Amino acid sequence: MEQLFARPVSGTIRWQDIEALFIALGAEISEREGSRIGVFLFGQIRVFHRPHPTPETDKGAVASIRKWLEENGISQ
Repeated sequence: MEQLFARPVSGTIRWQDIEALFIALGAEISEREGSRIGVFLFGQIRVFHRPHPTPETDKGAVASIRKWLEENGISQ
């Protein structure tokens, strides 16, 4: 959580840590085509791409996830 809300946006957060956070918040995760996953949380479904070949999430995805969490009352 701390890394996700850090400023400036981090580009070194491991995707598996973000998925673990989603699950801890009560999300249902479903496998999609290719490297995509569906995340059902806050009564919404969002589709994300698992990063590859490296496990780190890019800054754009981190900013998008942070914004989605904030819009739904989750902040650090």
